Amino acid sequence: MESSAYHPVPHPLDALARSGLAVLPRYIDASLADALREEIHAARVAAGLRRARVGRGKGRRLADAIRGDWIRWLDGSTEAQRQFLARLEEIRQEVNLALMLGLFEVEAHFALYPPGAGYQRHVDAFQHDNPRRLSAVLYLNRHWRRAQGGELAIYDKDDREVLRILPEAGTLVLFLSQSVPHAVLPTRRWRASIAAWFRVRQTDNPLAGLARLQPDDLL
Repeated sequence: MESSAYHPVPHPLDALARSGLAVLPRYIDASLADALREEIHAARVAAGLRRARVGRGKGRRLADAIRGDWIRWLDGSTEAQRQFLARLEEIRQEVNLALMLGLFEVEAHFALYPPGAGYQRHVDAFQHDNPRRLSAVLYLNRHWRRAQGGELAIYDKDDREVLRILPEAGTLVLFLSQSVPHAVLPTRRWRASIAAWFRVRQTDNPLAGLARLQPDDLL
């Protein structure tokens, strides 16, 4: 006999299919988040980050009023990076199985926002030739408080804010790259994260996937 008190736990991919957004608290453990956070701050100290730009091609430019993060690609050169990239591969396979998005590969970079910086409202892949379909953001900050700002703000199709997500260590956010407007609200302390994009194969040009978009080829 089935218990009337039983309520199945919603699967994160159900939320992604329904609303284009899924929030997964404690997606990675504290030790991995700590290792990744130490990497990005070590890169900052060693001048191993570069300022992110906006626009594409010849129109790429620095625009601190639009976005103020510093970035560095993940290349799998450390154990912490390899562990996280393996988790992203698990997501790619699971999303393809459940939602049939045809995700082919993933790219990711560290993103570090200094105090006072943010990123204005945008979508990750509005261009018709952009192969990014699913975005992921992993947060690396311990003991974040709402008064410190830096939340990820989510907007609906009418540009009304509908959700704010604290950038707390271990939280992973998944959302559809082409249809979920979002912003990074100005932060009051150093804000560390990893941004990733799952890409589809560009069938009109089999070689197009070899020429990756720059991580700041977005507006």
